[in-house]
Amino acid sequence: MPLRLQAIARAEHLAFVRTRPSASHMQVPSWGDVKPDWQAESLGWFDGAGRLVGSGLVLLRPLPKAKRYLAYLPEGPVIDWHAPDLAERWLEPMLAYLKARGAFSVKMGPPVVVRRWSADAVKAAIADPAARRLGDVEATTYEPGAVEVAERLRGMGWQRAEPGGEDGFAAGQPRYVFQVPFAGRSLDDIHQGLNQQWRRNIKKAEKAGVKVVRGGYDDLPAFYALYAETARRDRFIPRPPPYFQRMWNALTAEDPERMRLYLAHHDGEALSAATMLTVGTHVWYSYGASTSRKREVQPNNAIQWRMMTDAHALGAAVYDFRGITDTLEESNHLLGLLRFKAGAGGEAVEYLGEWDFPLNRLLHKVLGLYMSRR
Repeated sequence: MPLRLQAIARAEHLAFVRTRPSASHMQVPSWGDVKPDWQAESLGWFDGAGRLVGSGLVLLRPLPKAKRYLAYLPEGPVIDWHAPDLAERWLEPMLAYLKARGAFSVKMGPPVVVRRWSADAVKAAIADPAARRLGDVEATTYEPGAVEVAERLRGMGWQRAEPGGEDGFAAGQPRYVFQVPFAGRSLDDIHQGLNQQWRRNIKKAEKAGVKVVRGGYDDLPAFYALYAETARRDRFIPRPPPYFQRMWNALTAEDPERMRLYLAHHDGEALSAATMLTVGTHVWYSYGASTSRKREVQPNNAIQWRMMTDAHALGAAVYDFRGITDTLEESNHLLGLLRFKAGAGGEAVEYLGEWDFPLNRLLHKVLGLYMSRR
C-alpha cells in the first residue's frame, strides 16, 4: 500500500536526516532559508505503523499573480530509490500531494549514482584526443540498479531535464561531480592518493609559509572579494553578498558544523578562500575563490588539503568536490578545474541528473520556453 505523505515540522525533518549516513545539504530544513524567493516545506513519508521512513525539502516557486508553483526537490528527496515499488509507494503520493498544493510541475534530483571513473581513467580520457566527453568514455564501474530506477521514472512519465548551462554545468544541480572516498582510509592513505603535483604543491605552500585558518561570519567580506575576482576571471555571474550571509546564518544556526569557511594567507594577505559543508558523513567543498596574485605559493592546494584533513577528522566517508564539466576539449577553460580536482585522487561520479514531471503540460511548456530564453 502507498506510504502516507504529509508536511512535517522542521525539527522532525532534521531528526530524520540525522539518522541517515548521508543526505544532500540541499535536503536539510535550513536550506530553505537560503532561498528566500522560494517557499520551503518539509515533507515526510510514513509507513503503516506511523514511522517516518523518508523526507524531502520541497521548494515552491510561485508563478507571478497566480497560486501555481514550480515544485523543486534539489538532490532529493531522501527516500528508498531502489525500492521495487518506487512509483506506487513513494513518488505517486508525492505527486498527488504537490498537485493538491498547487504545483504545475515537479523537478527533483535523485541522489542515485550511475557510473564512476577512477582518477587514472579521467587522466587518460583527458589525454586521449579522440575523447570529447566523459560520458562517452568507458566507466571504471557501473552502479547496479541505476538503470532500473531511470526506467521506472520514465514509465511514470518523468522526463530527464536537459542539462543546459555550459559544458555540462546545469542550471540546476551538477550531474557530474568529483569525489574522494574517505571511508576505511587513513589520512596517510588519502595523502598517498594525491598525484605528485598535488603533494609537491602542498609541500611548497608549507615551505613558503602559507597559513590556512578557519574563518567566521566576519570573514565573509574577505571571502567575497576573492570570489568576485574569481567570477571575473572565470567568466561566471557571482551570487550577491547577502546570499552567503544567509547561507552562513541559516546553516550554522541549524548545526554549528554545517558550514565552515577557510582562508589561506601569505604574509598577511588572503590569497584563497573556500566554504565546506557537512551533513552526516558527506562533506562538500562548496564555493572556492582565489586571487591571481602569488599563485606560485600554491594556496589552493594548501586550503584543500586542510579541508580534507579536517573532513577526515570529522569522520567523513566522502569528500565531494562538487561539479565538474564532462567536456574533454582542450580548448575549454573548465578543463583545468577538472584536472585540478582529478589530481586529488578519487573518482568522477555521474548521477541520474534532474527529472521533471509536468502536472500541467501547458504551464510546464511555458516555463520551459521562459527558462530557455533567460
